[in-house]
Amino acid sequence: MRQRVYIETTIPSFYYEVRSEPEMVARRDWTRDWWDNHRDRFDAVTSAPVIDELEEGSHPKKSEVLTLIGGLPILPIESTIGEIVDAYIDNYVMPKDPRGDALHLALASYHRCQFLLTWNCEHLANANKFEHIRHINTLLGLYVPILITPLELLTSSEIAP
Repeated sequence: MRQRVYIETTIPSFYYEVRSEPEMVARRDWTRDWWDNHRDRFDAVTSAPVIDELEEGSHPKKSEVLTLIGGLPILPIESTIGEIVDAYIDNYVMPKDPRGDALHLALASYHRCQFLLTWNCEHLANANKFEHIRHINTLLGLYVPILITPLELLTSSEIAP
């Protein structure tokens, strides 16, 4: 069975990143490499909140960004998702404003996604937060997805020195 990857908002955004700083170019290139050459090894899914965030944003390539994820399956937002988001916020796993990070984590956890793919390294793909996330998800009886960047889903032999 293929592993399920939840595609968070930063992934399609970085695919079409236009900033020229070396860090931004590297993230764009790693995102494109994963999306174009490795995504088909996984079952990639997303959610309506990702689409909403992309539609509300002021990205210069908004149309292309939305088209990129247009064919991905959309995870349903079950009634318990709001309770999970509240638990994350109440237990200081995620910030209360904006609630989007907590919502992405709740959806990936509830729907048992093996990975939550993101470039949000402050609130999501942050090793310093993982133990807290694991603890709260365990208390809630939820699956604990691996919070990861596209770079980490590339093998070391595929990464340029």
